[in-house]
Amino acid sequence: MDTGKVYLDNNATTPVDPKVLEEMLPFFSERFGNAASRNHAFGWQADEAVQNAREQIAELIGARPQEIIFTSGATESNNLAIKGITKNHEGINGHIISCQTEHKAILDPLKQLENSGFEVTYLRVDPDGLIDLNELEAEITDRTILISIMYANNETGVIQPIKEIGELAHKRNVLFMTDATQAVGKIPIDVDELGIHLMSFSAHKMYGPKGVGALYVKSKIKIDAQIDGGGHERGMRSGTLNVPGIVGMGKACELCLQFMSNDETRLGILRDKLEQQLLRISGTSCNGHAEKRLSHVSNISFEGLDGEKLLLSLNEIAVSQGSACTSATVEPSHVLKGMGMSDELAFATLRFGLGRFTTEAEIDFAVEKVERAVTQLRH
Repeated sequence: MDTGKVYLDNNATTPVDPKVLEEMLPFFSERFGNAASRNHAFGWQADEAVQNAREQIAELIGARPQEIIFTSGATESNNLAIKGITKNHEGINGHIISCQTEHKAILDPLKQLENSGFEVTYLRVDPDGLIDLNELEAEITDRTILISIMYANNETGVIQPIKEIGELAHKRNVLFMTDATQAVGKIPIDVDELGIHLMSFSAHKMYGPKGVGALYVKSKIKIDAQIDGGGHERGMRSGTLNVPGIVGMGKACELCLQFMSNDETRLGILRDKLEQQLLRISGTSCNGHAEKRLSHVSNISFEGLDGEKLLLSLNEIAVSQGSACTSATVEPSHVLKGMGMSDELAFATLRFGLGRFTTEAEIDFAVEKVERAVTQLRH
């Protein structure tokens, strides 16, 4: 272990698995063809690699290869899904249901739609971070066109009741979308079994490269493109495909299918050890449902401390105060506030994200450093 670099921010991004990098490298050099070039072997080879990746990704989530649309990442996937579905409902007073603790890549597009005349209902969560299914059902009307609820929260790891939401959506004939960026590759997902119509996710959250992601679009569902220019990806997303990235994403999904069960068990043990030792510090508390959360995520508050000063004291450890996408802001976490936490305590909270390459020695090192930093700051 390099004690100068302990990485515990795997919810922000993960390192590329060496096997993923090995798979990608030839597509930067000798296999450099454009997958849309239909007239020669270079293009055929690239297209074959893309289709193979589509199959690898589809297998991981229980989908069909043709239901996978490649994008630049989950943010683009979210925008494509939300704006693409609502395009046909402009001017008819459409209604969308989402949640207060969604990622900004969902909340910001929804704000734009509100400015265009759509009505959006933001469900509350309880102190454990879970929505109330009865409240969700009560909010569905004959104008509701979409339910968008995150699969697993990026700050707390809390897993929403996705199957039950899918059943409600089916019963009321409403489309169901989920941002599953933190969940895909970490826990088993079967989109058909769960009743999901649209699902976004990114390669770089599961040991693949940055700059590539996907949107699952259930067969027969039509979404309007947000990028025009060639009609790629079944007319839903134009542009030259990032073949090396797509190949890497496919390999990352294949590896997740192989290692998911072992990773989940091992990281759960390490996460529990981390929490048990840190919660011995006075004035600490763990946020999010004790059981309905991802096994590798821990969100811990340190009462009476300035979280920014605590972070600066932990310069040998990579952790965060919340979402990587909001780390430049000085606002308290909207996720923790949505769970009923005070601004003061939200500012005194750290997120630990363990990963495939996290070791027990690194957990021991992190605990020692956090304990020392908390003691020094309190005295």
